Amino acid sequence: MPAISLKGQTMPESPIRKLAPFAEAAKFQGKEVFHLNIGQPDILTPPQAIRAVKEADLSILEYSPSEGFSSYRKALAAYYAKHDISITESDLIVTTGGSEAILFALSAITDPGDEIIIPEPFYANYNGFGISAGAHVVPVTSQIEDGFALPPIESFEELITPLTKAIMICNPGNPTGYLYSPEELDKLRALVLKHDLYLIADEVYREFAYDDAKHYSILNLEGLEDNAIVIDSVSKRYSMCGARIGCMITRNSNLMATVLKFAQARLSPPTMAQIAAEAALNTPESYYEDVKKEYQERRDILVDGLNAIEGVVCPKPKGAFYAMVQLPVDSAERFSQWLLSAFEHEGKTLMVAPAEGFYSTPGMGLNQVRMAYVLEKDKLKQCVALLEKALAVYPGTHFDSHA
Repeated sequence: MPAISLKGQTMPESPIRKLAPFAEAAKFQGKEVFHLNIGQPDILTPPQAIRAVKEADLSILEYSPSEGFSSYRKALAAYYAKHDISITESDLIVTTGGSEAILFALSAITDPGDEIIIPEPFYANYNGFGISAGAHVVPVTSQIEDGFALPPIESFEELITPLTKAIMICNPGNPTGYLYSPEELDKLRALVLKHDLYLIADEVYREFAYDDAKHYSILNLEGLEDNAIVIDSVSKRYSMCGARIGCMITRNSNLMATVLKFAQARLSPPTMAQIAAEAALNTPESYYEDVKKEYQERRDILVDGLNAIEGVVCPKPKGAFYAMVQLPVDSAERFSQWLLSAFEHEGKTLMVAPAEGFYSTPGMGLNQVRMAYVLEKDKLKQCVALLEKALAVYPGTHFDSHA
């Protein structure tokens, strides 16, 4: 039998999707499954975006430029200007989702074996992107006890080697919901300048900052013109996950020219989705405010409810729409599978994402799960009740060790 590549063998399964067969089996048995495992918003996509696709007057569905339509890039630059981020259309390239933006960035700045330092837990696919680009992810662990704040800057510096090319963060964070402070970002700024590294920030959840907190972009950090790379996407902001439109932003013209070569190799981002994404930029500010208010209320219902359950620990997220939850169980992986295969209450159960896959360090996150509060508030209340009932009957629950 022909061999599979080492890269293919090393590529991890998605902790978000790998339990999908168990969820399908549960549904086949007639159970209602509440999906807290995946960040698929139930918020309606702005009607402007849907209408633009329906009304597109095209006789040929052509390629777009490899860097994306000029009109869309100009409109994106205007969007960032509203957020006090000064860039031009030449400072960004449109990509097929934020995922491709990360792949382009890593491919352009690393050679095989080079290293990227990332605070963990992190978005699980960062591991896969690193493998695809031939780069090695080096984790620095943040702690649930302090809400997953930025680890001490000394922890980063201890990991820097001649192979280190960048530090990467997600802000606000997936899966933690942590929102980095200006002081934390400034420490990272000083570190990457000291060691001449790139600072990559996945900022796709920029609009989702709660409790009157403010998001700060690394594009506004002084002196990082050649070092800052921002990843963005329309998926969460406009509830347009299926559009697969993102972008990579940098003021480093040499890096941008390099990324363009990778973009040319894949030809172009999708035409119809760019039409939808450009129209979405006309969404009124009231949409963001309403959505943010809704998610904050959902967060409070889920997180406050979880923390009221014996043995459960869940720091309150400051942004995004995820929560990392520590459970009093022997194995979050087994518990998550058990929820789908062996548990139900009044015909209902829930699906969560085991957190081990959001870490790179072996043995981390074994009793943690990620939950996405992307369901209606009444369903989230039901999820909290279901979890409490499940923990009461799961054979591997051990409340006493969390007393």
